[in-house]
Amino acid sequence: MNVFGMAQLGVSTVIFLLAATAAKHWALAPSLGKILITLALYTLGNLIMLKLIRDFGMSISLSLSAVIQLVAVNAVALAFFGERLTPIQGAGVALAIVAVALVTLGPYLQGR
Repeated sequence: MNVFGMAQLGVSTVIFLLAATAAKHWALAPSLGKILITLALYTLGNLIMLKLIRDFGMSISLSLSAVIQLVAVNAVALAFFGERLTPIQGAGVALAIVAVALVTLGPYLQGR
């Protein structure tokens, strides 16, 4: 993935974080406006992801996006919404990060 692709991935991550935050606000106090903003943000993020999938492949694009979003969404949930993970949930997040890293980096580590 080149610098432009990483920039697109960063933009999509920010958009998905905004969408997740909007979804949390909707969950706390549902309204039509909040759900429309949430859906618009998720749609925009997915349109960027479609371009990344076309340019760099599904496995790399979605794997990187998944792990970045996993970390970022948990950081927002913990820092701004006061949510907490149990030790087992924290271990699950850590294992998910390791799993995606192995899937993403595996071919490069094997010299393919």
